[in-house]
Amino acid sequence: MLHQAWQLYGRWCRWSSPFIHLLTLTVVTFGVLAPLICHRLLHSYFYLRRWHLNPMSQEFLEQNQQEGQAALHYFEKLQIPNASEASGSDAFQPLLLITIITVQRRNDFHYVLQVASHFHRLLQKCGARCQSHRILVCNVESDPSSHQDVKLLSSFFPMVSRDKTGEKPDPRVNQFEKEKQDYVFCLEQSLLAYNPEYILIVEDDAVPEEEIFTVLQHLLLARFSKPYLREALYFKLYHPERLQRYVNPEPMRILEWLGLGMFLGPMLNCLYSWATGRPSLSWPIVLFFALYSMALSELVGRHYMLELRRLAPALYNIVPVTECCTPAMLFSAPSAHRALGYLKGLHCRQGFAKDIALYSLLHTKGENAYVVEPNLVRHVGMYSSLRLNDNPKLL
Repeated sequence: MLHQAWQLYGRWCRWSSPFIHLLTLTVVTFGVLAPLICHRLLHSYFYLRRWHLNPMSQEFLEQNQQEGQAALHYFEKLQIPNASEASGSDAFQPLLLITIITVQRRNDFHYVLQVASHFHRLLQKCGARCQSHRILVCNVESDPSSHQDVKLLSSFFPMVSRDKTGEKPDPRVNQFEKEKQDYVFCLEQSLLAYNPEYILIVEDDAVPEEEIFTVLQHLLLARFSKPYLREALYFKLYHPERLQRYVNPEPMRILEWLGLGMFLGPMLNCLYSWATGRPSLSWPIVLFFALYSMALSELVGRHYMLELRRLAPALYNIVPVTECCTPAMLFSAPSAHRALGYLKGLHCRQGFAKDIALYSLLHTKGENAYVVEPNLVRHVGMYSSLRLNDNPKLL
């Protein structure tokens, strides 16, 4: 018995054994290479939070402050258009209306100027393909005249304001209900002012990615023609990176994860067989590489895998929506009317903010909604308009 055990040990543990190869690969990958390469990746399990979070958060704030100043200079130097262009008096119906919903925040970051300058520059860059797009700024500050950045933007974009100056505050309206009412106001005004085919409601700290209009054009003209997408209540263009992991209670993510293992398992097995001169396929080794690739992709971070989809608009993923959050939401005109009717009948409160309210409609009203992956906007607002935080962090 002891002799047989020794023979088995010798067969498994010699240097030419697949067991030793795969064990060595596992130890080197997860114990050495991945921690060394990924320790500064914010959304990776290997991220060394204690070492990097404070300096990275401070660096982000400083860079964002500089971007705010750059956005301010962008509009100060920009030639003011004629009155008809600035007021948006065009008679035609836009394909896409970009409504930026804004409230006064920290003046030194100029969040709304960052968002507006990026959209303006990208529209100019897009040229003739985006001639049917328009920008509307929706100012929901209780005293609209106090929002200094909006005063600057009023020379360049059409503007609507929710003026509540002098009104006595309603004690029933908490900050979450007010945010919902502001959202309803901006969505309603967007429909009344332009009656567009699609409305993109963007919060004032959601900076668009460079490829946003190329991807949106592909989605609007090609992908959304499918009936199940055409009838959707809304499309989210942003989901927090920290919530994009595979280990999540969402069935589509698990199926995607398993599919990744089924694809990479045989591929890596073929590569291993070629390198070692072994038979082309061994199911235990296929299973090992499937689990290996699944573990590596989860630990490094699904967010970074999704970034590969930016190579082409057709690679962008459209999957069933999840609960959080609302920095950038795309509505068709019919779905915007439905959403307005639904939201007016809901009362928001702590634990039931507008994003959860919208998500709840999918179950109570039998609606569908989807999220586009990877994100088409970057959330840059570390200072929230709802929650006070003097020392914000990236995580």
